[in-house]
Amino acid sequence: MDIVQSPESIIHPTAIIEPGARIGPGCRIGPYCVVGPEVTLARGVILENHVSVAGWTEIGADTRIWPFASIGSQPQDLKFSGERTRVEIGERNMIREYATINPGTDGGGGVTRVGNDNLIMMHVHVAHDCQIGNGIVLANGVQIAGHVVVGDNAVLGGQVGVHQFCRIGRGAMIGGGAVVVNDVIPYGSVISPRGTLGGLNLVGLRRRGADKTAMNELRHAYRALFEGEGTLMERARRLADEAPDNPLVQDVVEFLLSHSDRAFCLPE
Repeated sequence: MDIVQSPESIIHPTAIIEPGARIGPGCRIGPYCVVGPEVTLARGVILENHVSVAGWTEIGADTRIWPFASIGSQPQDLKFSGERTRVEIGERNMIREYATINPGTDGGGGVTRVGNDNLIMMHVHVAHDCQIGNGIVLANGVQIAGHVVVGDNAVLGGQVGVHQFCRIGRGAMIGGGAVVVNDVIPYGSVISPRGTLGGLNLVGLRRRGADKTAMNELRHAYRALFEGEGTLMERARRLADEAPDNPLVQDVVEFLLSHSDRAFCLPE
């Protein structure tokens, strides 16, 4: 099978593009990159140099990948037995040096997804079957285990570790060096090394232009959830019945009441 290459793309003569790869218009593939036979690069993808893209991998338009990143290589899962699984990466992502993104497994749905407009910094690892949303920052050295879900606009600081099957809600902030072993509510702020909840990520909400009234209602909901009578689930159900028509509060309530394989990060 021949390489499907747009005439508008630029491929350095030292790059290895295996037959079957699909290279879109405006792509730029730098020195010593290796692109496998089942890889699709959409319009304007840039592989700087020494980038490896393997497996059944699709990379969306205008994504840029820096040297020594490895995308789509076999997942680091002892249960993996060569099944046909894939990586889907969206548009306008920046994936920095030495980052690794592994494909899914049959046991986890078969696909690892990364959305749009994410910054994935140096030495980040995104393991098999993860679902990474949009507008997320994964700072240097973040290590995300298998089956993790990260919601839109979350920020994970340097050297954060996330246990497999955890969920990190949209707009959450995880401080550098934290080890997350339980689910983090939307807009939550995790600040301790062992991942306890330290409040709300109000700074992130302000940066994205959240309404002041909506943020005040979210503060009241947070206190009702973590300071009221009854169990956390009882308080969450009560808040679901009483919550204002506020998408921030509804995000938190829906997150708490949805199914999870983990407990929740709680305040100290």
